[in-house]
This record gives sequence, C-alpha cells and structure tokens, in this order.
Amino acid sequence: MNATTTMDRMLDGLPRKAQNRIYGVLDNLRVMGSVGNARVAASMAPSVVRGLVLGRAHSGDAVPMQARHAAHFDLTYQNEFPEMYDLYRRAVAGQWNGERDLDWSTNVDPENPETAVMPLDYPPFAGLAEKGIHLNAKEKLRFANDLASWTLSQFMHGEQGALYAAAQVTESVTWLDGKFYGATQVMDEGRHLEVFLRYLDTKLQKTYAVNDNLFVILDDLLTDGRWDVKFLGMQIMVEGLALGAFGTMYNFTKEPLLKQLLKYVIQDEARHVHYGVLALRDHITKELSPAEIREREDWAYEVALLMRNRFLSHEIYYEWFEGRLSLKDWDDVVLKAPSMAAFRHLMFLRLIPNLEYIGLMSDRIKVHYDKSGLTSFLGGKNATQLSADDLLRDIAAYKPEGAASAS
Repeated sequence: MNATTTMDRMLDGLPRKAQNRIYGVLDNLRVMGSVGNARVAASMAPSVVRGLVLGRAHSGDAVPMQARHAAHFDLTYQNEFPEMYDLYRRAVAGQWNGERDLDWSTNVDPENPETAVMPLDYPPFAGLAEKGIHLNAKEKLRFANDLASWTLSQFMHGEQGALYAAAQVTESVTWLDGKFYGATQVMDEGRHLEVFLRYLDTKLQKTYAVNDNLFVILDDLLTDGRWDVKFLGMQIMVEGLALGAFGTMYNFTKEPLLKQLLKYVIQDEARHVHYGVLALRDHITKELSPAEIREREDWAYEVALLMRNRFLSHEIYYEWFEGRLSLKDWDDVVLKAPSMAAFRHLMFLRLIPNLEYIGLMSDRIKVHYDKSGLTSFLGGKNATQLSADDLLRDIAAYKPEGAASAS
C-alpha cells in the first residue's frame, strides 16, 4: 500500500474541514520537499512560508515586499544592443489606450449565452458530476461567472506584480537600450492592471483575493536581489504563464469587449517575452558559471511545476463546495478539466522553447521535464521567431479535447 492510499484512509474518518486542513498542510510540505536543489529551496522558502503558511496575501490591505536589488546608473550612454532598441521602437509604436481603444459602453450580460464571458464548456462540470456534484442550469451559469471573476482577478493581481517587477528590472538592467524598452513595459503593465481592474469593477462587479501560489511566485521574484532571476521569473516564467492563461480565456470567451482587451494584452506580452530572451541568452550562456546555470535551471523547473499544478481555484472551492466535496477531489477535478489542459498546453508551448533558447535546458534537466511530460514542446519556436500575430494564430488554432458541458 503506497503512502497516498494510506493517508487517504487515515483522512476518511475525519470531518471535512479537518481533512482539508491536513491535506493542505501536507501538500505545502510536498511542494518544498520536491525541490531537489538546496539553494533553490532556500531561496524560495521565505516566499513559500509567507504565502502558503502565513497567508500574507489575506492579512490586510497591502503586503510589504522588501526589494534587495541594485539600480544600475549608466554613465556611458552607449546604444550597444540594436536588437533591443528595435524592440523598444516597436513597443513605442504599439502603445494603445485602454480608455480610447476599448468600447466600454459594451453591455456585458453574464446571463446571455451568445456573449458569455465564460461559456459553459469551460468549467469542469463533467468532473464535478463524476464526484456526485450536479448543478442546475441557474447554478451552472452563476458558477461560470464566478470562475470568470476569479480568473480575471488573478490576471489583475499578476499584472500588479508584473508592474513592480518591470520597474525593478528597468532599474537593474545594464544596457541603456534595455532601460528604454523596460520603460515601455512598465507602461504596458500599468495599462493592463487598469483595464482588468476596470472590467472586473464595472462589468463583473466581483473580485477575488490573490491566489496563494501566484503570491509565492511574485513574492519570490520581487524580493530576489539578482537581476537575471527577476528577468527569468518575470519575462520568461510569469509571462509564459500569462500567455497560457490569456490565450485560454481568449479562446473560450464570447464576450466582445473582453476578447478585444485580451487581444491587445497578448500582443504586448509577446514583446515582453521577446525582451526576456534577448536579455538572458548571452548572459546565461557566456557569463554564468555551471553551478549558477544549474541553480537557474532548477529554479525555472520548480516554478514551471508550481505554475502547472497549483493554480487550482481553491477560493472557488471554498465558496461553492467545501461542505460537499473534499479539497483533494476538487484538485483532481480541476487538474483533469479540458480548460486546464488548454491552459497547460498554451503555457508550455511558449515556455519550453524559450527556456531551451536561453540555455536553461541541459540534458540533466531535460530528464526532469521528460518525467513531467513536458519535453514534447522542445524544438518549438522561441519568442525571437514569433510575432504577436503568430501567437494569436497559434492560440486560436488550439482546440482542447473534451471541452463540453455536462449535466
């Protein structure tokens, strides 16, 4: 009998809340225990404690995050990175105005299936039915709208983190052309935060707290003093997460205002990831020691697994199903949902080729990605080979299997 089966049997006789509490604690311990590199575990531990143990994301109106990076004040004013300067010029030309370019007069009716913010083929109704949870038509509609609010809330929280990370990276980067581009990304992230907040506030009128696991990732990269780890965390990992999440929502939603909003944001994110791979490739392959490369490979892998396995909408579970379903069963339902499969596919479709391109995909770490079923994405196009139109085309072309509502 394996350890999981034994634990399940031990929990069976306990009240539901006690089961969930023990399962959550053990799951958090498993996250830290799975990190094989001691330096990576040590660097992530404070953020894991703040996010998963102390619940700092729910402890007040704000969370202080102590930045430890150094600003690089350039005295030479040399334009020595022409590819990055070209990206900066494209970013300037591609600026859009959330007030002017989006039609905020659009009537968003959550009860109109023709323009559903989140259609009924997105939520995991089939998986819930297998666990004995059957929702009527009205409940399904309300659940889908709550899940849409939760998803867009996480987009908003992520954009606030991205805003601060972009500002930190602009301070830290050593190339003047990189500072030029970084300034445009700060503007982009501020605009993204503005439009997601406005959509939630005026159209859905419901927001959710930041997910604890998203908080851990943002806290870790915002408090790390190494500029290249900030770059890796923000420009490669979190932006890869964003492209997967935005792309999934873009594919599913029928609501025209949200669809246009997401299209603009995805176009910006394509530049952000391009910036990251330009900045990191030479630094990683030419300036870091083998031990430093190994640490960053391991850090990227652990964050990749955190992003793949941990965004499980627990806030929705506690609001809807705490007394009817165990947290463990909820996690199983969400992980097997077609919408989650779509999110994972679109995220890793872009993330793995970028890690490979910047030099963080050695034969050693490939073994770990292979065990996690992620090596099928190797050899794909990286951010330097893709335009925003390419990204949108790939997103629209992907259709997850089994995306259908269930009774």
